[in-house]
Amino acid sequence: MGTAGGGGGGALRLPGLHGYAVEFSPYWPGRVACAAAQYYGIAGCGTLVVLEQNEAGIVLLRSFDWNDGLFDVTWSENNEHVLITSSGDGSLQIWDTAKTKGPLQVYKEHTQEAYSVDWSQTRGEQLVVSGSWDQTAKLWDPAVGKSLCTFKGHEGVIYSTIWSPHIPGCFASASGDQTLRIWDVKAPGVKLVIPAHQAEILSCDWCKYDENLLVTGAVDCSLKGWDLRNIRQPVFILLGHTYAIRRVKFSPFHATLLASCSYDFTVRFWDFSKPNPLLETVEHHTEFTCGLDLSLHNRGQV
Repeated sequence: MGTAGGGGGGALRLPGLHGYAVEFSPYWPGRVACAAAQYYGIAGCGTLVVLEQNEAGIVLLRSFDWNDGLFDVTWSENNEHVLITSSGDGSLQIWDTAKTKGPLQVYKEHTQEAYSVDWSQTRGEQLVVSGSWDQTAKLWDPAVGKSLCTFKGHEGVIYSTIWSPHIPGCFASASGDQTLRIWDVKAPGVKLVIPAHQAEILSCDWCKYDENLLVTGAVDCSLKGWDLRNIRQPVFILLGHTYAIRRVKFSPFHATLLASCSYDFTVRFWDFSKPNPLLETVEHHTEFTCGLDLSLHNRGQV
């Protein structure tokens, strides 16, 4: 993993593990969780590592092992020590970084790889959404031992499930069926189906400044912006990656900035409001770049 832009850089090697997802803590500046797997997640075990950047560089605070690859991680929005990971065995794990052993709880309902997990950011609800290769998304309250609801409709594996930062109970999912879908936890069916790419969609994210704007990243190497009020045409298309786009995130500080990472080993920064939107290409990885996050605390720390 590495950092780009301000806030100083750093790298930490995790021998034998491949990182799939990184998430900055919403509470601790410089603290990052990374979900990792052995053998590119095809076989072997998984590890959750919690890292902190200080004057000395990046240090390992905690490490938890799981008996299958870990593909995604999300921090609790109501307890600074709690994280949830999703795993190749279809389960979700709840971890407490204040403890040396774990997990606290395991939820196993998905019948195939649980590839995505996200904790709602809207106040007043403690909801988690997971997305799986079994083509379903599930809604969870971490205090309840089983899922509250299962969302069906995708005709391919789900790679990404992301809560709206604006609209309570609303989340988006991106799938191998080439669609982006918008769901409302209070309604049984899908709210909106967007045929976003003519390729598998591996990632999506909501704009932090516009409740109607999302971005998708796909195997066709393109990023597309979608306005939920008019889904006939993308509002922007960003080209430059040379292999599948693995993850895309909007900036927490700028309405038109986003970052993407790809199987082409690069991280790219974009401003879709500019005539030449590609701002920077960072090439410090020597393998597939799968995880990406932007700090809420330190501007420019990625």
